[in-house]
Amino acid sequence: MNISEETFITNLGIHIRQLREKKGMSQQDLADDCGITQNQVGRIERAEINTTIKTLVRIANALDVEPKELFDFPLK
Repeated sequence: MNISEETFITNLGIHIRQLREKKGMSQQDLADDCGITQNQVGRIERAEINTTIKTLVRIANALDVEPKELFDFPLK
């Protein structure tokens, strides 16, 4: 199965938003816990940027999930 980079990044952003909302966190809460800006969190969730693995690890830690769980989503 081939998936475009854009589709993957879009699905990743959607999944991160869902995990964040499930934890009852705002974008600002997540940003504060990750040491990044709220604007950057929004851009990740909207798939406007391709973020680094380092930032994804920070996001996973802030959401209290294993980093691999960030990639556990259905491809749409």
